Amino acid sequence: MIRSALPALSALVLGLVGGAASAEVAVTIPLEVGPTSSVLTATYSCAGGEPFAVQYVNAGANALALLPVDGDERVFVNVVSASGARYASGPYIWWSKGDSATLENEMEDGSLTECTSTDYPAAE
Repeated sequence: MIRSALPALSALVLGLVGGAASAEVAVTIPLEVGPTSSVLTATYSCAGGEPFAVQYVNAGANALALLPVDGDERVFVNVVSASGARYASGPYIWWSKGDSATLENEMEDGSLTECTSTDYPAAE
């Protein structure tokens, strides 16, 4: 299901667990909200695995994708792509176009995983 959450766009809050004391730390990234800003959620399934949600945050010059990778919620930043939408987070690349996407760890050969959106065409 795709949903718009424009009011929630004014600040993106990520919970991180840190240190030996396991104290919870919150990081806030303020984003400029404009008339074309949006937060969309799409559901994907990769290689027969469990479905998961990806949030696409578009606010002015910032385009982000938030998705779980190996049990961690990761922030991906949009990077140049000849086709589709390409996002990077450390060694990981999330590349989506239409109802399909791929997830790859560029540091591991053979790690490319094919994914499909279960709520296409709204996930474009």
